[in-house]
Amino acid sequence: MRPLTDEETKKLFDKLAQYIGPNTARLLQQKTPADGNRASSSGKDGGNGEADDDADQQSAEQSYVFRLHKSRIWYMPQRLARLASCVAKSNLMGIGVLFAKVTHNGHVRLQVTALEYIAQYSLFKVWLKPSQEQKFLYGGHVTRAGLGRITEATPRHQKVAVFSMSDVPLGFGVAALGTLECRRCEMNSTVLFHEADVGEYLRDEARLT
Repeated sequence: MRPLTDEETKKLFDKLAQYIGPNTARLLQQKTPADGNRASSSGKDGGNGEADDDADQQSAEQSYVFRLHKSRIWYMPQRLARLASCVAKSNLMGIGVLFAKVTHNGHVRLQVTALEYIAQYSLFKVWLKPSQEQKFLYGGHVTRAGLGRITEATPRHQKVAVFSMSDVPLGFGVAALGTLECRRCEMNSTVLFHEADVGEYLRDEARLT
């Protein structure tokens, strides 16, 4: 396991920026629940309570890093990366969240295991009607008949996060048409190109580990 090179970092962040734009910076600083013991003790210290509250806020924000291991890019808290450095490479299968895979040609491909973060920070989103959820979850593209909603002002060929109508993340893809074009096109026109979906956890389990 090693840190990413400058070139690998640029390729990864360029890929992520296509979905989440400037929110890529948020991935490196994540909010976590403050330490309950520290919070409970602050009430006992009287005048020091305000200082303890500031300390709680600082401790609630952790630094996150990306690491490359066996041609896969993993995302984890920095403290976890330090602990993992003590494990022999041959014994370490994976750590943190798998974000992307690096191909033999050096290309970076985002994996569906990063969906939690792409869905959370995505700038453009698409919601599918129940009638085409299954088609998408089997790797199919989506037609206008299955489009429930789409973010306003979505441009053509924009990378988007894909949700069910009940806001459950299903995967991500590419908008084949912009928002205005979707309103005017035929019902059998393709509006979303498939890229990844949660069905891969069953179809391609070996590839995701």
